Amino acid sequence: MHDYRIMKSKRILWVFIPLLVILLLAAGGAVYVGDYYRALPDAENVPGASVLREHDRIVFRPDEVKAGLIFYPGGKVEYTAYSPLMAELAKEGFLCVLLKMPLNLAVFGVNAAERVYGDYPEIGRWILAGHSLGGVMAASYAAEHPERLDGLILLAAYSVNNLKENMIKVLSVYGSEDGVLDTEKYMKNRVNLPSGTAEIIIPGGCHAGFGSYGPQKGDGEPSISGEDQIRITAEIISDWASENGIKNKY
Repeated sequence: MHDYRIMKSKRILWVFIPLLVILLLAAGGAVYVGDYYRALPDAENVPGASVLREHDRIVFRPDEVKAGLIFYPGGKVEYTAYSPLMAELAKEGFLCVLLKMPLNLAVFGVNAAERVYGDYPEIGRWILAGHSLGGVMAASYAAEHPERLDGLILLAAYSVNNLKENMIKVLSVYGSEDGVLDTEKYMKNRVNLPSGTAEIIIPGGCHAGFGSYGPQKGDGEPSISGEDQIRITAEIISDWASENGIKNKY
């Protein structure tokens, strides 16, 4: 009887311990994904653009559409925080599709761009852009689907995939005061970008300055306002797209 009770207790432990581990992992995961940067209260109050909000995206449509731009938000950042940047880009003539990512992590939505093209058949030129982790995932998508895109924009991001062999034009932008971007990885992965890649550093800009979600842990101290960084970024993108002929073609 004593041996039977010991064996029964061991069987219970073998069942209970894995369940406990699963519960702890689930709880830890819930805490991790629930701890993200929220958009500032006025982030969506963006004048000057026709805005359509849907369950998986926000669309910013200018009066005259010159090209389409799909945006992957940064990791653990509420996607609506990038509304001000999208509004500025809409002023420059881009139809901007700001995508919501599962759990605020673009790694779970690498192919999210695929659900966009068919909804806007009138757009003949597309640019894919992303911030931080969103940029890394955008580059990963671009490497697998170069025929879908005319341009790739990396905001404080890099590509771990080889993009040198495709015909996509690439623009890399980051702030001089960025304290979050892993510069070692950035430099290491520059070899993956085409030789004609344009690299522009925004003086005084920081990592979080591409969105409207407040200061980010570990970031540098910016010497320009978030509004200025967003405006400068939109101007850089517009000029780069024009220089590379990614406009005025349907």
